Amino acid sequence: MSADKKTKQEQPVSILIVDDDDITVKRLEHLLLKIGFGVQTASDGMGALSLVRENTFDIILTDLMIDEVGGLDILELAKSRSPETEVIIITGYASVDSAIEATKKGAFHYLQKPIRPDEVRHIVGQAVKNLKLSKRVRELEDEIETEHAFAGIIGKSPKIQEIKTLIRHIEDSDSNVLITGESGTGKELVARTIHETSRKRQGTFLAFNCAAFHEDLVAHELFGHEKDAFTGASSVRAGLIESADKGTVFFDEIGDMPLAMQAKLLRVVQERELLRVGGTEPIPVDIRIISATNKDLKELCSTGKFRQDLYFRLNVIHIHLPYLCERKEDIPILSAFFLKRHGRRMEKQITGFSAETMKLLTEYGYPGNIRELENIVEHAVSMARGKTIRVEDLPGDLSEYDAFTFHQPTSQIKTLEEIETEYIAWVLGKVGHHKSEAARLLGINRASLYRKLKRAMLEDG
Repeated sequence: MSADKKTKQEQPVSILIVDDDDITVKRLEHLLLKIGFGVQTASDGMGALSLVRENTFDIILTDLMIDEVGGLDILELAKSRSPETEVIIITGYASVDSAIEATKKGAFHYLQKPIRPDEVRHIVGQAVKNLKLSKRVRELEDEIETEHAFAGIIGKSPKIQEIKTLIRHIEDSDSNVLITGESGTGKELVARTIHETSRKRQGTFLAFNCAAFHEDLVAHELFGHEKDAFTGASSVRAGLIESADKGTVFFDEIGDMPLAMQAKLLRVVQERELLRVGGTEPIPVDIRIISATNKDLKELCSTGKFRQDLYFRLNVIHIHLPYLCERKEDIPILSAFFLKRHGRRMEKQITGFSAETMKLLTEYGYPGNIRELENIVEHAVSMARGKTIRVEDLPGDLSEYDAFTFHQPTSQIKTLEEIETEYIAWVLGKVGHHKSEAARLLGINRASLYRKLKRAMLEDG
């Protein structure tokens, strides 16, 4: 592969840093370059506007107050040129209210000075995740036939059609939604789709993983804090819920939220207001809550690990996502989409799958659901050397699975020895009569295989 192609494939997330404080710029630049992002910087507003006109950035970190050109000007220009660009506002303690207002105008979030590396990593990481999800939804809408896709949800199976219909029915509703399903079934993608087809689509969509934070951090991340709420709290900080005002908050892994936080969230759901940590004045919020879990919340309620009153508040609209193996008719459609996506990214002209490969992909069980299917197709595209994906291009454990899809007709009763003989012959045929490989797949040594072959007269001598 040429160096140019490699560079294109591995192009990092592009970030623009705008601040008239050289120390802040250097600290952020050093931190983000170390993570692996592509970084450009500007020390004044006019220079920043020029860069935004000439380039499309994935993320912009800009000071709110620079010179005659401020952060809101940069936000407006960036969003007009590239709506997917995520803008993070940098602000001093005296401008927190302005920063919150900026988030309502399209900024993703804000950072308070002095800059804290952990906070930068977290917020930028969330922005990258949001950016990738937005791009994925757009790709799905652009690249899949309209009869097979609805706002990024691919499939024509009855279960998926029911989900699309339900999402259409709640387009004009702000009711809370609970999405259940196993890992890899696409819960966050469905949550994003609900947001983008709802009345709150002009607002922010912010995702929060309830299993990713210690209980104390959950409170600060969700509700923010007042000045002097604890040692080191030198200024006011708004939380994620407040920043998502007029938009949607997605609580992933809601079943892992600590009980103390469940009580605080219940207040938000019931009263549509919150209290910052250390605060006494309630702050009104207008948000829609979408939650997701792979756990049985009813069971958690019965054991006292999840509040029943919160469960009923969150479970106004329920969407259950099926296992991929329960919607096998969607596997060819999904496979074709992932083939197109990764073929384009790797600049490979691959036209499709062999019949044998597609049969295997359709029969496989997918314990990792859609996420596993995409990984399999990506691996196959990487390994493919021709125009068609073959069984040999699939991951080793999956190509081995093909040896275990041997089926016998039920119309004729056969002895175990007869079935074993036919199965050994079938496996040998699958591996080109390589006996070592056949023995490995059968889980026996070569000597045992030779004895069975001799007994069955499949081998001379």
